[in-house]
Parts: sequence; C-alpha cells; structure tokens
Amino acid sequence: MKYFKAPSLTPLSMVIIGSTLGLLTGCSSQSEDTVTLAQTSDTFTGAPAQQEVDPYASRNGGAWGGVYMTESELTETNRHIVDIDAVPAFDQDPSLDKWNEKFGYENAYVSTDGKKLYHDSCAGCHMHEGEGAYGAGYYPPLADNSKMQSKYYIIDILINGLRGMPSFRHMMNDEQIAAVTEYVVKDLNGFDEEVTAEDVAQLRPITPPGVDPAL
Repeated sequence: MKYFKAPSLTPLSMVIIGSTLGLLTGCSSQSEDTVTLAQTSDTFTGAPAQQEVDPYASRNGGAWGGVYMTESELTETNRHIVDIDAVPAFDQDPSLDKWNEKFGYENAYVSTDGKKLYHDSCAGCHMHEGEGAYGAGYYPPLADNSKMQSKYYIIDILINGLRGMPSFRHMMNDEQIAAVTEYVVKDLNGFDEEVTAEDVAQLRPITPPGVDPAL
C-alpha cells in the first residue's frame, strides 16, 4: 500500500504562505473600538461617527512631510513645520529689496529711462532687440514694424492693453509711458518722432474702466 507524501516546502514558499495568512487575518485584528472608514455610525447610539483627523499624527512617527525630526523636536509643543512667527511682515521682507529697487513700494516703475523701462517690462515677451517671439503665444515684433511709426498707437496699447498684453496705466505714469514709447519709435524702428508726457495725457482716461479692456 502506497502512502501519499506531502511535498516539502521551500523557505520561499513558507514566507509567501505566511504573508498571505497574515493579510487575511490582519483585516479582523483591530479592536472593536477602532473607527474604520467603513464604520459610519456609533456602535451603541447609532449617531454618525465623528472621525477626527489629527494634523500632527505623522509627527509622532519622527517624520513630518518628509522632514525627519530630532528627539528634542519630537518633544516640543505641536507646531507647524514652518515657523510662522519667524516669517517677516511683507513690507519688511529683506528679499523684496531688489523688487523695490525697480518698482518702489508703490508697485510701480521708478525709472524714466525709456531703454531701461523697455528691457524691464517689454523685452520678456517682445525680446531685447524687439524681434518678437513664438512660444506659449505670439508676441509680435516691435522692431522694423511700420505700426510703430504712430506714437499714439503705442501709447494707446500701453494704457489700455491689447488682447494678451496687459495695460501699464497703473504701473507707469505719463512720463514713463512717453519714454518707453519713444524708445520703441526711435531706437527700435528709426522713426524721427518726439513723444511727450502731454501726448500720453491726451489718451489716458480721467476715470479708468473698472475692468482691464485687454481681458
């Protein structure tokens, strides 16, 4: 009479079987007091279960937002990972110095040099030589462009914007708009045309529209 002999299990097979049994039994290993995602009401009263989320829970594990904390930090009072009290007030932020050198505290250009204004405000889209560009959109060339012969055409666009170009009426005064317009007219196109602040004042509306007409 032949007897059946069970095949011997390799160590790898035993690990796989053990892991599978652990997963199957682990589903029911929690205590009765544990609130699960599937449990939507209180076991005794039937009232909706309140699942409170502790924003500092991950901190107890020693890692918070991917930043590992020291033992001393773990024992400190709960706090945000960014020390809000250490962040300076907006108008006292030292990183704004470079911004304020260019725009001042009034969020407006301070220079009256047409070339500087162009390179600070226009060249990012229309390029430094005024050649224009293609990219996320179309940025028309300002150099060698016959439309630039009309200073009032440029002034009107700077004040009111045009399609995707924003207006600069709040960031430049009349003298500054005149200066950058003259730079485009003369330096980028070679037209002999003087542009004055009075030219700009003629087109600047006394009461600006409530919305940007360029949008």
